[in-house]
Amino acid sequence: MSNYKTVFFIIGVLQIILGIFMVIPIIIQLVFSELDSSFIASSVITLVFGVLFILSNLDYNKKIDLQQAFLLTTLSWLTIAIFGALPFYFSNLNLSFTDSFFESMSGLTTTGSTVITNLEIVPKSILLWRALLQWLGGIGIIVMAITLMPIMNIGGMLLFKVLNTDSSDEILPSSKEISLKLVFIYFTLTLICAAAYKIFGMNFFDSLTHSMTTIATGGFSNYNESIGYFNNVKIEITAILFIILGSIPFIAYIKFLNGNRKVFLNDTQVITFLKVTIISILIISIYLFFKLESFGLTDLRSVIFNSISILTGTGYVTGHFDQWGSFSLFYFLILMFIGGCAGSTTCGIKIFRVQILYKFVMTQLKKIIYPRGIFVIKYENNNVNDKFLASIISFIYLYILIFFFITALLSITGLDFITSISAAATSISNVGPGLGSVIGSNGNFSTLPDASKWILSAGMILGRLELFAILVLFLPSFWKK
Repeated sequence: MSNYKTVFFIIGVLQIILGIFMVIPIIIQLVFSELDSSFIASSVITLVFGVLFILSNLDYNKKIDLQQAFLLTTLSWLTIAIFGALPFYFSNLNLSFTDSFFESMSGLTTTGSTVITNLEIVPKSILLWRALLQWLGGIGIIVMAITLMPIMNIGGMLLFKVLNTDSSDEILPSSKEISLKLVFIYFTLTLICAAAYKIFGMNFFDSLTHSMTTIATGGFSNYNESIGYFNNVKIEITAILFIILGSIPFIAYIKFLNGNRKVFLNDTQVITFLKVTIISILIISIYLFFKLESFGLTDLRSVIFNSISILTGTGYVTGHFDQWGSFSLFYFLILMFIGGCAGSTTCGIKIFRVQILYKFVMTQLKKIIYPRGIFVIKYENNNVNDKFLASIISFIYLYILIFFFITALLSITGLDFITSISAAATSISNVGPGLGSVIGSNGNFSTLPDASKWILSAGMILGRLELFAILVLFLPSFWKK
């Protein structure tokens, strides 16, 4: 295993960072007089394992190859989810390890599904830890999507390859400068969001935790009613604004800071994302206008918020959208698949893949009409080569295939059809709430069988890491030199 010393050394570093972050909830425990051994024990265990990983791999090579990059990607998220589950398991919530791991994985992958039934009585330290996990998962996926995944050629993420070296041997050195800028932007947006929440009515603790889960498009809230608990228009507008900011490619922020002031207006992915958002709001609004006896501003406000929250995979709710009729449920299911922009904190298929697939279908139709015509698919004024196009189509095909596979597995565990299909969609798309009476806007995942929770946890990490990063590890040919 000497070839993988670099992988385990980096995992050790990540474990130490995670253990240090566990100190923050300990401070909160002291402030709110909630001190117990849950976070102290979790931090010590995590730090010890981190140190052991480092000490046993001190003779690591500072460069990692492509094979090690794939292994590092999966193992880092998996180990952080396992150790991130310890505070839940050691807390006084009496959660099983299955529930603890589910909550941790849901947080880290910014999914937002929860098994905690009464959030209002949960210790502040646990609420903060849930928010921290989503915040760390948000910045983690941004850094990976822009620095690591393009070099790994995962699922079309080579869209960002122009920003990186083509040599897989230089992954870490070339990523350092970009990563620092991304962390700075992410941290700044979080602070501004927290300040806005505080100004518009949240207390300090709520503004802190909700800002972390908003910019991460994660959706964990401190209340069973989610953002709807506050019933505050200004808070909802703030949430919408920063959810959208979190759904925009973060590389665009770097370009903006580097002097490209029109980058947001010229980015076709951002423009299409905004168009899909507006069109979705209009479709649901028109449907409810004819369905409901009266459709007022309160209903429109709820449609705007929930449509944006579901599309971006945030999962905040302000109303019982599962009571809006079958069409709304079907449409929200579609939105779950689409997601936001690539290189953002959102998940799903991503806007750019939908754009390119649309261009591909239109090109095929033109070839039928004009058999001798030559048509070139372009994206952002660049030709889309066959390799890029193949990665897009294969990703979408595999995404849908895995979705149906997860749905079938959940049905076998005893879940009804609506719960199975929406839970599968919400896990692989990292959305949060599902549809129906069990896991809908007014429910949670606590009553699901343990087998269902493990299946959903697997779906969460598959969706978060763009499928291929994990599935490639199961190919025997991948491990051959």
